[in-house]
Amino acid sequence: MAKKRANGEGSIRKKPSGRWEGRYTQGIDPVTGRAIQKSVSAKTQAECKEKLARAIRENRGVPLNHTGDYTAAEWCRLWFETYSKPNIRYNTAKGYEGIIEHHIIPAIGAIKLKQLSSIHIQRMYNDLKENGRMPRGAKQNDKPLSNTFVRRVHAVLQAALKQAVKERLIPYNPCENCRIPPKDKKEMTILPPEKIGRYLQEAEKYGVLPMFYLELSSGLRRGELLALQWEDLNVKERILTVNKQVTRMEGELDVTEPKTKNSVRKVALSQQAVDLLVQEHEQHPDNPILFLSPRTGGYWSPDAVSRINRKLLKNAGIEEHVRFHDLRHTFATMAISSGVDVKTLSSMLGHFSAGFTLDTYTHITNDMQRGAAEKIGGFMESVTAANTPEPPDPPEQGQCKVIPFEKVG
Repeated sequence: MAKKRANGEGSIRKKPSGRWEGRYTQGIDPVTGRAIQKSVSAKTQAECKEKLARAIRENRGVPLNHTGDYTAAEWCRLWFETYSKPNIRYNTAKGYEGIIEHHIIPAIGAIKLKQLSSIHIQRMYNDLKENGRMPRGAKQNDKPLSNTFVRRVHAVLQAALKQAVKERLIPYNPCENCRIPPKDKKEMTILPPEKIGRYLQEAEKYGVLPMFYLELSSGLRRGELLALQWEDLNVKERILTVNKQVTRMEGELDVTEPKTKNSVRKVALSQQAVDLLVQEHEQHPDNPILFLSPRTGGYWSPDAVSRINRKLLKNAGIEEHVRFHDLRHTFATMAISSGVDVKTLSSMLGHFSAGFTLDTYTHITNDMQRGAAEKIGGFMESVTAANTPEPPDPPEQGQCKVIPFEKVG
């Protein structure tokens, strides 16, 4: 499992081959502006730590480009390799690198860091929003980028320039004066509840019922689901421990720490879910992996599971475009609709706060509030109707005498 380390200590991970690899940044190439990456390898974690620490100590004398005359490209690459990449997940790092290389650098990379202004950055955001991606070689994709992606570009650049302020390379962060587009409002897709039965029937035919049943009844992230081992399940207490994930790194499957510290959690399961997991384990009792790939005899590939999901949808005649991640949304939607409180659901999903869960599923809570308002309105109407006195009967016509006003003269 990959280990997070403090800035300047490099990073360590265990490769699928069983060997340990340590990586660190030696410096920056003055010609290309790219960080120079070095690595060490060892049989054990302890040996790898020792070799990595020695390599970093020996590298202390290698000067970085501390003239302070960085271009935006040089600084963003150095920030990424030194401060960001060692402390984030592999897939996240690949995303950051793509943003830097394909969006930030083509637009503002040649500008000196000290001369970079809010206007430069704002123009880049506007161009990404209106005209799309920057050129990649000879190709140009002029499809506009989503608000969400432009906000992601902003987040990466803002973090890089924040570090430049800490290093006293620039007096302030020019990103702070920029206007970024609002969040995209996306319609959330779920597996329609009335079609779940057909979907699970196809999963049973395909031999993956326990895996997909657990997903719909727990809402685990795909990587978390695939990384489960038999020891993670407490059959008696019906508790599942989530503390790792399967991800693809450099073309190879790897088991790493979960997405965030909040992702490490315990999830309660129904008895039916536990029974299915027990049956799954009985198919391969000598293997610690809970869901075993029949093709590789190891962990399932995340991409393979997504392909199976598409097959199940097609075979079940479900027309909705439901991604595997949407099964997680389906679980959350059913949980809230069934009366599970947001704080409990947030804990089950591994979100960092109940506020994030509430914001993500606000459409469901709004519907529930409207339903509650209707119920309360109906109750109040019945109460007020019961306590409202009957109006008095009008007087009979024969008992009523009209006395005209006399003219006062």
